[in-house]
Amino acid sequence: DSLYGNTERIASAVGAVLGAEAKRVGEVTPMDLARCALLVVGSPTHAGRPSTATKAFLATLSPGALEGKRVAAFDPRSVIESNAFVRLLVRVLGYAAPRLARELRRLGGHVEGDPAGFLVHGKEGPLVDGEEARAESWARGLRLGARLAG
Repeated sequence: DSLYGNTERIASAVGAVLGAEAKRVGEVTPMDLARCALLVVGSPTHAGRPSTATKAFLATLSPGALEGKRVAAFDPRSVIESNAFVRLLVRVLGYAAPRLARELRRLGGHVEGDPAGFLVHGKEGPLVDGEEARAESWARGLRLGARLAG
């Protein structure tokens, strides 16, 4: 899911490294899930949680739906401003990626690496310089994990 295009840009960078197509959550079919060995889910953060569309997608999956699948999660996140209230709010609410990883694990997936956060300027972005390259590096680590696992 992508609101301002930042999640989509990260997903495209990750997909290019993995040799996979990036799709919006509403476009993913049961056949896509059945044939994937690695599912990477990204979502904007809304009040510390994944977007409504991402949560709706995950709710369609039955427990165990990701059994035997490698999974990973990421989110775009704002550069924390110097405002103390905003920093406190982020500390309390958190980000989407860790919640996504927990949900993917609950659905039977094996979480690869740490949930990743990629920085954007302000609420709408754009991505901070170098974040697409960092997403590519993160994806190479996921790809390397696949080689080591099997």
